[in-house]
Amino acid sequence: MTTRWAVVGASGMLGREVVRSLRTMGEEVVALSRADLDVTDVDASRQLLKGNDVIINASAWTAVDDAERAEAAAFSVNAIGARNLAAAASSTGARLVHVSTDYVFDGRARDPYAEAAPTAPRSAYGRTKLAGEWAVAATCPDHLIVRTAWLYGDGRCFPRTIARLLGQRETVSVVEDQHGQPTWTRDVGDLLVRLVVAGAPSGVYHGTASGRGTWRDLAQEVARSIGADPERVLPTTSDNFPTPAERPAWSVLGHRALLASGIEPIPDWRERWRLAAGEVLALSEA
Repeated sequence: MTTRWAVVGASGMLGREVVRSLRTMGEEVVALSRADLDVTDVDASRQLLKGNDVIINASAWTAVDDAERAEAAAFSVNAIGARNLAAAASSTGARLVHVSTDYVFDGRARDPYAEAAPTAPRSAYGRTKLAGEWAVAATCPDHLIVRTAWLYGDGRCFPRTIARLLGQRETVSVVEDQHGQPTWTRDVGDLLVRLVVAGAPSGVYHGTASGRGTWRDLAQEVARSIGADPERVLPTTSDNFPTPAERPAWSVLGHRALLASGIEPIPDWRERWRLAAGEVLALSEA
């Protein structure tokens, strides 16, 4: 029996990888960009998503700093939009895969966050994404909520920025007091599909690469990938880069729910970066 998939947010960095993964598998997929579907429109969501078996929500307001100034607008996409997609999925018996974020946590831990760890967002973006998680769980029983973080891929992303700056400057200063798991969007797209194919139980999962590192660690790996001396990447702290939204100091997520469901987590981030680097850095910065 053919599974009919719909990917919402299909023109984004992650959405494109989900569509790519599905089409590589020969699956029937409807790719919906922001121009195709305004997720804040409940009627349009129901109409356009009718007849699909799996709906993957890769859409989001991701402008973290802008959300501090326009929380209501971010809420309309990240929470109300998520609820609308959950209602559309529930009305037709579809499974909803909803992408969330590490920003739902307070960023003050020192061990990997478990899927059931207490949430305490410290930014407007985190609050609106957490509200989206609640809306999905309350509205669509057949859901998979997948939190991810520190994404790079086919779009504007940190590694491309670092590669460009190293080509322009003798040194680049990068923070080393934020810890996380750099994650290739291709791996996340593949994981979302694997969760569905495996029939994973409804609930919350973490979709990040394994291991941990700092932004400086990633920048130094980028330097190595372009043949530059990694010591040209100098250490600094977040205090030297003030932003409207607080960045989590700790974004390391645990993967016990994946393992409990018999699904392999994404391998170590350094291993995956070395595989991804040639392709990611060959593309011009968007």
